[in-house]
This record gives sequence, C-alpha cells and structure tokens, in this order.
Amino acid sequence: MTTVLTDELDPRLLEHRRELTGYCYRMLGSAFDADDAVQETMVRAWRGLGDFEGRSALRSWLYRIATNVCLDQLSGRQRRALPMDLSGSPWQPVPASLAGRRPGTAWVEPVLDRQVVAEDADPAEQAVQRESIRLAFVSALQHLPPRQRAVLLLREVLRWRAEEVAQLLDTTVASVNSALQRARATMAAVGGEADTEPLDDVHRALLERYVDAFERYDVEGLVALLHEDATQHMPPFEMWLRGRADIGTWMLGPGAECRGSRVLATTANGAPALAQWRPRAGGGFEPWALHVLEVRDGRVAHISSFLDLDKDLFRRLGLPAEPA
Repeated sequence: MTTVLTDELDPRLLEHRRELTGYCYRMLGSAFDADDAVQETMVRAWRGLGDFEGRSALRSWLYRIATNVCLDQLSGRQRRALPMDLSGSPWQPVPASLAGRRPGTAWVEPVLDRQVVAEDADPAEQAVQRESIRLAFVSALQHLPPRQRAVLLLREVLRWRAEEVAQLLDTTVASVNSALQRARATMAAVGGEADTEPLDDVHRALLERYVDAFERYDVEGLVALLHEDATQHMPPFEMWLRGRADIGTWMLGPGAECRGSRVLATTANGAPALAQWRPRAGGGFEPWALHVLEVRDGRVAHISSFLDLDKDLFRRLGLPAEPA
C-alpha cells in the first residue's frame, strides 16, 4: 500500500478521517485494520480528487471508497470473535488455562473513544457513536456477511436513506431493505446489545475506585466492585472466567505478576477502561493490557482484558510505552 504523508492530503479529506476510522472499525473489528483501511481510502481519494468535480457529496464518495476497501479486506477472512463467543464454559483459574492462544487476527480488538468519537458532535450523536462501538455490538457485527454489515451500519448507525445506500453499493433499494432485514434478524439472534450503561459521574467514581484498588493490588477490594457472576476474558488467550471468586483466585494466582502495576483511566469502546503497565524485570514498567469494563447497576459485570503480548497494542492505540 502506498503511504501518503498527512501534510500531503487535501484538508477536505482529513476532516472525515475520524468518522471513517469509526466506520472501518465497526466493519473490520480491529482498530489496526481500520487505520490501514482509512489510509488506503485516503490514498485512493487523493489520487482521484482531481477528477472528482463534485459529482456527488465528498463524504458519500469517501464512504463508497472506504466500503470497497473494507469489503476487499474482508474477502475470504474468518470472522473475528471474543473468547466467550468461542467457548460455552468458563475455564479454571490455573496457569494451564493459558495453553490455548490464537493470533491477534482471530480476535475483535479494542479502540479508544478518542480515535473514533467526534469531539465536536452533540451529546446525543456522541452517545450513538459510543453505543455502536461497544464490544458486544462490534462482536455481533462480525456474524454478518460483509455487505449486510455495511448496510446495517449505513442505515442504522449513520442513518443513510435506503436510496443512498443502494447507490453506494451499486444495488437496488429492494436489495438494501432485504439485507437490512436479514442483518437485524442475525443481530437479534447473536445478541448485539451491550450489557453496560452510559459513563456518568457514578460510573466515573466506580472507575476511580477500581483504578485505586488495582494499583494497590487490593484483590478483596477489587472483587467487591464486581457482580457476583461477573465474567472476564483475556485475548489472545481462549480462556475466560465467571464469578468474582474465580476472578479473585486468578489475580492471586497466575495474575499475581500484575502486582505493583501502574494504570491510567480512559474510555474505550464506549465504556470505562484502564491501560495497565506491569512491572518489568530489572526495573521500570512495560505495556501490558487494556481493560474494558462493562458496568451494570453500579458494579462491573464484565472485563475484557486485551493483553499487549506482542508489544504493539499500546503503540497502535496511541498509548505511551511507559506510565507518566
């Protein structure tokens, strides 16, 4: 893929980079793949801008290019998933549970809100953008065939008219409506609703207590912030845990090397999150994990812990290599 420097691009293209990143992330289930797709979209648009001549709205034209790039990327690929999607039963919290590991391309990956949520959008629009990047929603999207995925996102997230979507996809309105109906049925069957709540002052206070307990490695205090039936998974490992007792046992057993970590509160996938740096042998800290929390009724219901084992997650998300 040709690389074009940002300062070479027409400012009109750059205005749409963040929303295109959000769209490509929902399509692809990976912030890394979304970055690549947007870069390719910008390259193609940069090359064709001289012939554009305003034949259609620039934004619509860019979405057409981005959709085609995503469809190309998805051709022949296996769907991304989360560990709890692949196994019906929780694992025992013992070191042997780490035996099962899959490559990064197997998993839905996280995205920081600041990468895809428009800062200048009104609160209602920001709420829609955050809901549509919830991990449960993005994971459910991966069950859809790529063109159905595009139809659902364009119609129900971006609120395009059926006629506009048909034009973008070079198809008919009837085909778009049929694809949308099938996509809705699949999403209802696989459960695209996130079991979490909007981040308000109550949830921010909960996140502060969670961060404090984690840094002190007060496992008793930490599990007290969880629901009794809370769950946790840790991509790239296949294992997942159910119940705060097992989560606590894990933290005091295989996870005990996280004692003494430094963490930073943030937001990812429309939910409270914390970046974790683990103590490094010989001193200092190393990037270790991004934990995305799903909150229900004032407690943490689920933890998605994305481990940075390949030392690339933090870099690609724009997180610092060491804590401040």
